[in-house]
Amino acid sequence: MPTDTNNAVADLEWTKVAKESELPDGRVKTVTAGTKSICLSHFDGQFAAMDNHCPHQGGPLGEGSIEKGIDDKCWIRCPWHGWDFDPLTGKPPGGHEDSGQDTYAVKVEDGDVFIGLPAEPEGVTTVSDIMAKTMTNWGINTVFGMVGHSNLGLADGLRKEEVAGNLRYFGIRHEGAGAFAASGYAKLTGKPAACLTIAGPGATNLLTGLWDAKVDRAPVLALTGQVDSKVKGAGAFQDIDLTSAFDAVTSFSETVLHGSKHAELMTLAIKNAHIQRDVSHLIFPDEVQTIEAADGAKPGGPTGRIGTHVIEPDRNSFDKMVSAIHTAERPIIVVGYGALTGMPEIIKLAERLSCPVVTTFKAKGQIPDNHPNAAGVLGRSGTPIASWFMNECDLQIVFGASFSNHTGIESSKPTIQVDFDRAALGRFHPVDIPVWGEIARTAQLVSTALPSTVMATDQLPELAERWAIWRTEKSRRSVDNNDSGINSAVLFKTLSEIAPEGAILPVDVGNNTYSFGRYFETKPDQRVLMSGYLGSIGFSFPAAIGAWCATTEDGPYKGRPVISVSGDGGFGQYLADFTTAVKYGMNITHILLNNSELGKISKEQMAAEWQVWQTSLHNPSFAAYAKLCGGGGWKVTRPDQLEDAIRNAMAYDGPSIVEVITDASLI
Repeated sequence: MPTDTNNAVADLEWTKVAKESELPDGRVKTVTAGTKSICLSHFDGQFAAMDNHCPHQGGPLGEGSIEKGIDDKCWIRCPWHGWDFDPLTGKPPGGHEDSGQDTYAVKVEDGDVFIGLPAEPEGVTTVSDIMAKTMTNWGINTVFGMVGHSNLGLADGLRKEEVAGNLRYFGIRHEGAGAFAASGYAKLTGKPAACLTIAGPGATNLLTGLWDAKVDRAPVLALTGQVDSKVKGAGAFQDIDLTSAFDAVTSFSETVLHGSKHAELMTLAIKNAHIQRDVSHLIFPDEVQTIEAADGAKPGGPTGRIGTHVIEPDRNSFDKMVSAIHTAERPIIVVGYGALTGMPEIIKLAERLSCPVVTTFKAKGQIPDNHPNAAGVLGRSGTPIASWFMNECDLQIVFGASFSNHTGIESSKPTIQVDFDRAALGRFHPVDIPVWGEIARTAQLVSTALPSTVMATDQLPELAERWAIWRTEKSRRSVDNNDSGINSAVLFKTLSEIAPEGAILPVDVGNNTYSFGRYFETKPDQRVLMSGYLGSIGFSFPAAIGAWCATTEDGPYKGRPVISVSGDGGFGQYLADFTTAVKYGMNITHILLNNSELGKISKEQMAAEWQVWQTSLHNPSFAAYAKLCGGGGWKVTRPDQLEDAIRNAMAYDGPSIVEVITDASLI
């Protein structure tokens, strides 16, 4: 026989919420019917149901208890502050008729407990719905984040876009990894991804990854929850001044208010991220997220909001540039990360001049090392080939480089600097010919304007000779052995041979990075991602998560393999997010150099004639850890194991780790 503890109500929708055996007499629990959170109670042989949210501060009554008063009457007591309610009527002791909780019909059939609710009305369009739809209209289809108590309304707006097939959401284990994933995605694609957090610590955990994006000019959209406006500034739980906290790291940071033009605010945030290639930030107070959108409110989009970005240089500086190139006998071209989209035009110019193209470390791979004009990386992470040609040149033609001290572009050499950012021209010291222009267009115009005959000598035979000298030297280094682990020259020679054309290679910070820069030889269409100017340890694996997401969508990176590289110190920063990669089936091969040490820091201490101190690390077996998480893991202790381990990891269906025991002194 059904048991109905409330009066019969017509046209209810009945939802099974529990088995009768799950809730012993004298207990309460939280159940869900549709989207409604309900406190289900069992007392004196009967079941009752009421709204789960205490009217005081929203405490979960289903986590409370059943208490009996002096008259033996049962009361449901809120676990937060002890407010009591009659389970059958929802009224508090001595309560007024207009106070208390909503109650719902309950029945028990065949050992199952059902709750009857009126059909849910069609949901209203909220501010969050409008803003989430504006995001996807602008093409932001990837969000990395952590759903929490102060972003639930916004999260629901994103959920609706995911259900509609407009957005992909990836739940991460640490907000810092989410910011690095968004940065990696943006560095690869040039498009913003978003990262979502709660107020307080969730928001502040983003900052390192956002700084990485900012200083490397990668567009990212940060979406942070905030405490309810009525308690803002009063020292409430997780109430911090997010406007001030994000001020320096963003080019656009605004709080979403009740009266904001919500679609326009999201549009401005995304437009700034795009145009400035910077971080934009929106703060969502808790209560604003769920308010109904204004009548007639429509989401925004990019149509009519962004113009062309092609800037041609002025005639005077352009003529000086062409004249200098025409008369140079040993010119070299230096390309930085800012020249990424102009490489076809730059390479055509280099071929016309028969001159070497050297790259900054951030630009490694923008011209493959097997190209006849490629001269490798310049600077601390570079090769003797690049430094040789810089020393011997009589003109440096620099496209999209910032003249970082780590790169070491020679300031005494005659220099042409081309950049789309006027502030970058002559930033650290005067250059002979600063040229403001879009890089691809400027290189194209120079190739067209040069006379049919130029003064430049053919440096390509010399370049091939220098590569042969360097490869011989690398072979000599590869046989060095201290019986303390594998030589980095051997590792990166093997990886160079195995990594296919088109591979995406996020690399970390540390000795592993220097070795990668020197020894790894890139192939056509490979992309190297790194934490360039911030130099943040821990970047590579979260960035690989972001890069993998780009390989699963239509575009130039679809289907490409992702191979990330780090040391043990770097991977340890965000190793929990290996489980994120497992959860979403991300095919990431991670090459982990394990020397049980912060090797770069030990080296710096020794170079500065300090005692080596507190740089040793206590590690698990990372290969075993990968398997415990549900991924693939291979441990390499001998050079002859390298090739099979890397190939097996790349063939593995899901994320994998190749843990290579390396010698910190052989870098």
